[in-house]
Amino acid sequence: MDTIRTPERDEIHGTVREHYARISETAGVASCAPGCCGTNPDASTAIGYSPEELAALPEGANLGLGCGNPQALASLRPGEVVLDLGSGGGIDCFLAARKVGPQGRAIGVDMTPEMLVRARAAAKRLGIANVEFRLGEIEHLPVADGSVDVILSNCVINLSPDKPQVFREALRVLKPGGRLAIADVVALRDIPPHLASQVATWSGCVAGAAGVRDIERWLLAAGFTGIRVQVKPESRAVIAGWFPGSGAEDHVASATIEAVKPAPCGCAPGTCG
Repeated sequence: MDTIRTPERDEIHGTVREHYARISETAGVASCAPGCCGTNPDASTAIGYSPEELAALPEGANLGLGCGNPQALASLRPGEVVLDLGSGGGIDCFLAARKVGPQGRAIGVDMTPEMLVRARAAAKRLGIANVEFRLGEIEHLPVADGSVDVILSNCVINLSPDKPQVFREALRVLKPGGRLAIADVVALRDIPPHLASQVATWSGCVAGAAGVRDIERWLLAAGFTGIRVQVKPESRAVIAGWFPGSGAEDHVASATIEAVKPAPCGCAPGTCG
């Protein structure tokens, strides 16, 4: 049987960075093609954001790049520190900043400088003081150990060529009892050669999708508990538009991923003491 060539780590990072830099520069004026996890800001309502949430965003923050709404999972509380992996234009950071209030903080990490410029400009324009955006890769987070209450991510971890390392880093920066609230793409079955071998399908949120069992195994190995991965079959219609005619919707689907960093006492989050 022929071996399917998959892109190398540096090739994936470079292509993904270039792809999302181009999206940031076009800012929805021109559709990026193909398979950008969206790029139509109006599609955000179809993946779970409410009209009220979208109306509260700074202009230019919503690039329509997600595959779900991690805010719906997070149950954010005032005063919490929130970290968004692959923050892009800042949509989830800005929504989180409103929910945690002035005593809390939202931190976005993204490896694309053009996205950081866009997000920082939006924050400055509206004077949002409790949000910041840092340059970095999600496999090597520029965040201190045990400093974050909640980690969000929206259709980004599938882009990583080293997902176990992403989860190890997530555990490192979370406080004991901290939690993951992630929307991402998962593989329903083996990705076929015509999708798995293309660098473009990595940046398009298809080729890098991992199976549910793999995600659960990596989270458990990293040290997480309370692991829950829930596939969203209704995402098929949205995914069909990413690579039209490729059949991607038969092989991947959106999912929610939840997990908790154990507290030393073994109690459920928020119940110790």
